[in-house]
Amino acid sequence: MTSTPSYPIGITGEPWGEKEYSQWLGSQSPQRRYQEDVVPRITALADRFEILTYGQLDYAGEAYTLYAVRNGTPDPSLPSALVTGGVHGYETSGVMGALQFLETSAAQYAGKVNLLVAPCVSPWAYERINRWNYDAIDPNRNFISESKALECSALMALVAAQPGPFLLHIDLHETTDSDESEFRPALAARDGEDFVPGSIPDGFYLVDDSENPQSAFQEAIISAVEQVTHIAPADSEGKIIGSPVVARGVIQYPQAKYAMCSSLTGARFTTTTEVYPDSPRATPQICNDAQVAAVCAALDFTLAHA
Repeated sequence: MTSTPSYPIGITGEPWGEKEYSQWLGSQSPQRRYQEDVVPRITALADRFEILTYGQLDYAGEAYTLYAVRNGTPDPSLPSALVTGGVHGYETSGVMGALQFLETSAAQYAGKVNLLVAPCVSPWAYERINRWNYDAIDPNRNFISESKALECSALMALVAAQPGPFLLHIDLHETTDSDESEFRPALAARDGEDFVPGSIPDGFYLVDDSENPQSAFQEAIISAVEQVTHIAPADSEGKIIGSPVVARGVIQYPQAKYAMCSSLTGARFTTTTEVYPDSPRATPQICNDAQVAAVCAALDFTLAHA
């Protein structure tokens, strides 16, 4: 059944124009601070890692410096790995999990892998707990050449500037109850389309690349994460968020076709994590721990198969 819920902005069936966009933008206000929550934890790593600034966002006079962390000058004899968090700024454990990984686990991979971590790709959205950026663009559908999302173009330029190919890219995300209550209805309203209600899976799952499936890699991550938190079951139709479950806790998307962040390196091993922070069986710390477990498992598998 198709329905369009009442969304406070726009006219049913009509895509947004400048008026509606302005209304949406006016409804967004900071609820937390990137400069207080994220930046100090990155700069505190300067005695152990190399801190890179790879861009500056300026949205209506609000400036955000984009940071990445690297474990030293890349060694051409080692494989390279990318970890990204906060592509969707509202997905908190993507950001906090990336930071926790850097603080607690990244050092153990010194001399084994060229590690590049971008903990908070979308700081404007992080502050407003939103999926979109300032221009009402979903960054995780805009990793394309000449992207209109500044967050995407900055990250793509950073990756392109690194020597050698990447073997691994793991992108840290969450699926939240607000996906169904706010962000998918907002998308339907913005585009003048019908909203098709879905369901939110209770538990952790992964999104593999249907154009480059790596089943053993995904299985290794699931096995590690289930030591920390529960894995999302398939629904009554054998699906998770509308996609067929291809293995326990794993679905597939064509990552490049959807211009997802996980497609930007062309790495052999890629995945998108999805933690469920609204579960009664989870806590913020459990979600962060799950992200760290996923990153470590991804790195360990990749190094074993490099």
